Formats: sequence, structure tokens, C-alpha cells
Amino acid sequence: MDLSRRGFLGSGLAALGSAGLRAAPSERFFALHPFIEANPKAVFIRRTNVAGRLDFAGMRREGLKLGRAIFHSKPDGGIPLSHRVVLKPNVLTRREHGAQVNWGTDPDFYDGLLTSLHETGLRRFHYVEANYRSSRWSTKYDEIHERLGVDVLDPQRRPIHYQREFGMNWATPDDGVVYARVPHYPPIHEKDTWLFNIAKWRSHGMCLTQACKNAQGLTVWPFQRFCPGWAMVTGAPEHMQPFIGKNVVQRVSRYLENHRKMGFSRYDSPADLGPERQEIWAHKTCDHLSTLKFGLHMIEAIYAKNEDPTDPVPDFLPNFVMFAKDPFRLDLVGLWLGGHEPGNVHFYRIAKERGLSDTFNPWDVPVYEWTDEGPVARKMTDFSRTMLKTYYLQKPGEPLYHLVNERFDYDRYKL
Repeated sequence: MDLSRRGFLGSGLAALGSAGLRAAPSERFFALHPFIEANPKAVFIRRTNVAGRLDFAGMRREGLKLGRAIFHSKPDGGIPLSHRVVLKPNVLTRREHGAQVNWGTDPDFYDGLLTSLHETGLRRFHYVEANYRSSRWSTKYDEIHERLGVDVLDPQRRPIHYQREFGMNWATPDDGVVYARVPHYPPIHEKDTWLFNIAKWRSHGMCLTQACKNAQGLTVWPFQRFCPGWAMVTGAPEHMQPFIGKNVVQRVSRYLENHRKMGFSRYDSPADLGPERQEIWAHKTCDHLSTLKFGLHMIEAIYAKNEDPTDPVPDFLPNFVMFAKDPFRLDLVGLWLGGHEPGNVHFYRIAKERGLSDTFNPWDVPVYEWTDEGPVARKMTDFSRTMLKTYYLQKPGEPLYHLVNERFDYDRYKL
């Protein structure tokens, strides 16, 4: 479907010229573009024009331009401007040539997005990240938050805080497998909040870090440690044990064995982050996501990191941003565009089995390019793929860094 500029303007929510729509004093509500709300199963891709990772002005320009296109103020309906907006970018630092370098959500792009939200009239922003103290890489995020009035959460909690449920809001997962209850940082789960998940496109031991994985940092430390396997389940600290599910070992073991019997790829992997740890991670992530309701998920893919240190191409410039209402569908498109076959990544099949997602087939997902004229229907094949090699479930004899791209029969495995 092609939404023309004339039709878009007619909705009363279009950007006014290059400056974008500004919130008038009488306007009291915030809203996503109506086409996004009307297509909750679609994934939208915005091509960007940035010269490189160090094009700071270009990054901010693209964030501001995208935000002005999809975030609007309106006189009635929508979300009251008094709502609190919870922000969850991916903040990751890496040391390169003796300097700390950001490889998470680009801070200048993030600055542009937040500025566009500020222009709608929203004023109550909260930054939530369990790993913030260890992952922040410079003063750039701090400067942005101070300038735009963002309340930055202190993520540290002591064991006694769990007994008193101090500084955390608890939620009960749908049929939780690993977690019987999950603590989140305030104001998550409180009245009048809107969650905005802004992930980074990069490889990881769980294949790619995208929307579903990025949300981990909303859980109170050390609950956010989903990856260490049994060490953070049966071996979790004493103050976490009351919140671990009953019969967790039996349930995880049974699910894992069933998946092995179904003949899915990579269940014989000798990798350190092996099939059992992947099973635990998948169920923790499903437990967690079943308790949350987001306003929007986004993946910044303007530049991307190749995790293979021996590869002659150290980083990429895909120059696009993906966003959607549904994090699972968004990740499926991101996996395929990153060179992987989503059916081979266990988490997305498990999410389908548990009823959190209605598909793990990327070809089921409607894709739109978000152009200057509005959304235009596309195919995934209309966009270039970027081969983001990962150390996910290495096969015997396979290079440590590889693509998870073996053929998957989606017609056979309907789950």
C-alpha cells in the first residue's frame, strides 16, 4: 500500500514542511503515525543518508527527521502529554586502539529522536538500563539526558531491596518457565507510561541483538543476566531464588529434549553458549516479554559491527532504521537482512510455541519502506542484506564466526 503525501496531509498529522509538526499550546496528546497503529503486524524500514559512523550531525539529522515523521501531537485521542516515556536504547562500549568506542544505539541518532519527542510536548522522560554504570561509554548520553530533562535511573539494588520490594515493580509472566515473577525498574508497570525500545543491529552469542534482547535491561539487576545458563537459575543468588519457577530444571530439560527430537538445526552444537543455555535464555526472554507492553520498537542499523576480528571488513554502513509495534516480527526481518535464516534461531520458534508470537517465518511479515512520501509496500528482497557473522551455536567444524543461514522448511514446521 502506498500512502501518498496528499493523503497523509489530509489526515491532519503530517509534517509541515521541512521543520516538522510543532505542538501548539492547545494540543494535549501524543500519537504515533496512524498508519503504524493501523498495521501492528508490519515492519517499517527507513533508509538513511549518513556518511559514516563519525558523521555525528548526520546521525542526529536522521533521528530528528524520522521522529518528526512518525511522532505527532494532536488535539484529542492518543496518549496524554502527561504520560511518562520510558526509554531503552542499547548502550554498549568497546575498547578500540586504546579508546572507548560506542557500538550500541548511536547517541546522536538517539538525540534526534528524543528532540522530536520533546517537540510534541512530551516532557516526562525516564532512562532505564540495568547495565548503565558498566556500559556507558562517554558523557554524550549524560549530556543528552541533562539537556532534554531525562530522569536517569540508578540501577543498583541490594539484596534486602528484594525482600522489601523497594525500588522495583513486579510482574507475573504468562505460564512462566524460569521466572515466576520478574522485577522491573519504576515507572514500568505504573499508570500512564509509554515504553520505547531503541535497539542496535549487531551480532551476539544469541545470533543478533535486536528488539527482544535489548529489552533485557529493563529488568532489575541481576535478573537481567539471561545468558549464563544454570549459573543464574539454580545457581542464582539467594535473594533471587524465591522468584525462580517451580520444576524449572525438569521443564527446561523436557522442552530441550523435545526440540532435539524435532530435528532442528544446531542442537548438537559444542559451543559454550550451547543449546541448553540457549533454551534457558529463550524462556527467560519469553517470561520477561510476556509481562510488558511497548509503544514502539526500533532497531538502529545505520552502522553495524562485524564481530569477527579476522574479517577484512571491520564494520558496515547499512544506512537504515527498522521499527514496528511487534518486536518478534521486527527481529525476524532484521535476522534475514543480517544474513541469517530466522527458523534456525531457537528463540523465535519457542516464542511461537508459547503463544507470544504468531509466526517465526519472516516471509509472513508485511514490509513497508518509510519514504519522505509515507509508507510504501516492499519486499524484504528490495533491501540489501548485510552479513553480520555471529558465534551463535557453532556447528562442529564450522568457523567460530559464521552465518546461521542453512535452509529452513517453514512449510514443514508450523508449530
